[in-house]
Amino acid sequence: MPKDYPRSRRIAEQIRRELAEVIRDEVDDPRLGSVTLSEVQVSRDLGHATVYISILGAEAEEVAASVDVLNRAHGFLRSHVARRIRAKRTPQLHFVHDTAFDRGARLSAIIDEVAPPADEEPNQ
Repeated sequence: MPKDYPRSRRIAEQIRRELAEVIRDEVDDPRLGSVTLSEVQVSRDLGHATVYISILGAEAEEVAASVDVLNRAHGFLRSHVARRIRAKRTPQLHFVHDTAFDRGARLSAIIDEVAPPADEEPNQ
């Protein structure tokens, strides 16, 4: 696991906040659903940022289309973020689907399937 650097972490969080606003306010594409930016990881040299997105309740095709839209608009998004964060260097943005929410929902469904409801008493 790579070391965690405080400056990279601060920049990543700032990029996540600003990017969420830019996507919400500036990007007008019907293929783009309700996107949640779950995490941003910035390389140590601040040259690249991997942005993990999730879209709750979306099918795989919808998620792939949204990731494609964001990757195609990376230059537009980067320029808007650069104006907002006022850093000397703004990282290249790479958008990736975050599967953590999907895995969590799938595990929760499996647990609900196996575990008895809380209001039922166990057989004695």
